[in-house]
Amino acid sequence: MMPDYDVSAPLDTDYYGVFADVPETDRAFWSRARTFAVETLDELSEAWDKAEYPLHLARRLGELDLLTDGVEGPGLTPMSPLAAGLVNMEISRGDGSMGTVVAVQGGLALRSIAMFGSDEQKATWLVPLARAEKLGAFALTEPDHGSDSVGLETTAHLDGDEWVINGEKKWIGNGSVGDVTVVWARDDDGNVRGFLVDQSLPGYHGETMLGKGSLRAVHQARITLTDVRIPFDAVLPGTHTFKDTAVILFATRLGVAWSALGHATAVFEAALTYAQQRVQFGKPIAGFQIVQERLTLMLSELTSMQLHCIRLAELDAAGTLRPIQASLAKFHNTRAARSLASLARDMLGGNGILLENHVIRHLADIESIHTYEGTESIQSLLIGRDLTGVSAFH
Repeated sequence: MMPDYDVSAPLDTDYYGVFADVPETDRAFWSRARTFAVETLDELSEAWDKAEYPLHLARRLGELDLLTDGVEGPGLTPMSPLAAGLVNMEISRGDGSMGTVVAVQGGLALRSIAMFGSDEQKATWLVPLARAEKLGAFALTEPDHGSDSVGLETTAHLDGDEWVINGEKKWIGNGSVGDVTVVWARDDDGNVRGFLVDQSLPGYHGETMLGKGSLRAVHQARITLTDVRIPFDAVLPGTHTFKDTAVILFATRLGVAWSALGHATAVFEAALTYAQQRVQFGKPIAGFQIVQERLTLMLSELTSMQLHCIRLAELDAAGTLRPIQASLAKFHNTRAARSLASLARDMLGGNGILLENHVIRHLADIESIHTYEGTESIQSLLIGRDLTGVSAFH
């Protein structure tokens, strides 16, 4: 049965012409991401409904060379910060679960190895991860340590020529269905280091988390590590303190802002298209004053989000982006995306809760990106400390 309304077509909303001058090299990445998002929309909506992870689509992202998130390394195709942002935006405009695949596979796992791995580790993992021939996970968060992940309790004890890892991790994308997990743990000296752990090893148990109301088409895991033995050279040699972990998170935070922009674009364009198609009281609801006022408010927020992203992509390309600036973009864009999704849901009335109209899926998925890579509260404390010079962390 065909849906009553067709609100899924991209409209390329760009009121200020923010993306008018995107270079052709970057536009090629964007175009491939657009094709993927359009062609997989119905399949991903169904997978979201069934809480199934379509791994073949994750691998398809690798085949399209859309998973590197701008990470540089041997064998990887160069991708500018703008191209990486546009890919994040476009994939998330289609589906947030696949946007999370990009964030986990490229933004976190691939980046950890590219930035801190040995030459041998890079040769082993970078290209297979970029092509999604292998799936990677990034295990930092623990059941009792989310916002205070600096307090992680997972340990790595050196026993002869092997590391023995014990601990628990939670909310780990690809942690139950992947090949390698970058596990962050404390060594015998209390230093936080990254370790490459094969998910097939004895003692590694990744349990897919059930009952999620958000990002339902990608699997997160609760991981238990019990005396998992890995070779001495499985440690990422460039990791020494928690600050190394923070470098990874700062690098991916701007990607979350782009992802929020993608979600916001989807719900705004759905609301606009629906308003033009939905007839009430004898005319399209687009002709009612309150609807036009709401669409204008949504457009102003969307345009502001675009400006945040494009400016920070410029700073990133110039090598002058400060981590705290990425925090502000994440803070602003996830807040704005939540607001736009709520307005869009209301404007679609009862049709707003139908998966066939996509808005409710985006609304739910935005709740996850609002939280991961640092909650709104944590971002505000980071920004507040930068503004005032006084830390509110205790």
